[in-house]
Amino acid sequence: MSETKPALLALEDGRTFRGRAWGAAGEVCGEMVFNTSMTGYQEVLTDPSYAGQIVCMTYPLIGNYGVNAADAESARPWVEGFVVREASRMASSWRAEETLDAYLKRWHIPAIDHVDTRALVRHIRDLGAMRACLSSIDLDADSLIAKARASAPMENRELASVVTTDKPYEVPAVGAERFHVVCYDFGVKLNSLREFAALGCRITVVPASTTATAVLALKPDGIFLSNGPGDPAAMTEVVTEIKRVAQSGTPTFGICFGHQLLGRAFGGTTYKLRFGHRGGNQPVLERAVGTVEITSHNHGFAVAADSLPAEVEVTHINLNDNCVEGMRHRQLPVFSVQYHPEAAPGPHDAEHHFRRFIELMEQSKQAVVG
Repeated sequence: MSETKPALLALEDGRTFRGRAWGAAGEVCGEMVFNTSMTGYQEVLTDPSYAGQIVCMTYPLIGNYGVNAADAESARPWVEGFVVREASRMASSWRAEETLDAYLKRWHIPAIDHVDTRALVRHIRDLGAMRACLSSIDLDADSLIAKARASAPMENRELASVVTTDKPYEVPAVGAERFHVVCYDFGVKLNSLREFAALGCRITVVPASTTATAVLALKPDGIFLSNGPGDPAAMTEVVTEIKRVAQSGTPTFGICFGHQLLGRAFGGTTYKLRFGHRGGNQPVLERAVGTVEITSHNHGFAVAADSLPAEVEVTHINLNDNCVEGMRHRQLPVFSVQYHPEAAPGPHDAEHHFRRFIELMEQSKQAVVG
């Protein structure tokens, strides 16, 4: 980042932020959101759930430990653009393989720093997530505001088909294989697959459009519904297939976007949160036992509690806004959480949900044998 070039961030409501261009030269539009994690910017960049979004990090210094292949959560970064207070020119870590600036250039992702990120985040918190345009090419405020207003809104936007796998693939179990899990890939993070593999699961990852018939034909011990981007209300055909999967009696576990799709499959509705939950410090209450987990989140939609049928129990709530963070079906072996139990880079309070799913598959196997 030896050269200093200007960049402009414009929001659809007319607010603008000028700063310094870094990363790739260019122009992008997307939903302006923020993430409150202090570390893990590479995991944020490579989380497919951020497709269609420009992400602002609230932590002021980003890029100081560089990037490396081991910390990627997918094959490529998915954010549209990146906004930080100060981008580190140095990568001070023995694990670093590349600077963040070089990484963003390589993947053609525009970024801006020297922005008052506290003012930007306060604006989004007050007025809600909104469309934005980031450019190092067009520095005219009126022009960029118009482009932001002309860009696609996140409501009713289907993005799972953009990030999902083209064809099925398998991840072997680590050690002896105990279970076979089919993962619906709506934008799955690699650490979810690592968690399952470490617990003795062979995972077959299938595209988001895979039918319930095709999934059940694989004779899985369990079905995992992954995280992903976009509005769950736009996934009507997928919701129909998920309903068939859930009603099959096969143990089913959903997280984040998968949780929202399950809520709709149960007959519930979803709604857009004002500015979403994104970061590694969200407090979640497990209602049955009264314990609190500090959890990793990345979502802009939620399941409406009062829309769920009586056979679905709300198991977890967010202590900041009381939205639904977990649920289970009272008769079927199906449960879900709104957050990310794989939580790379952390926190790991919610990791036990993977073991909970293992126990559900064990119980199902025993019932069949019995």
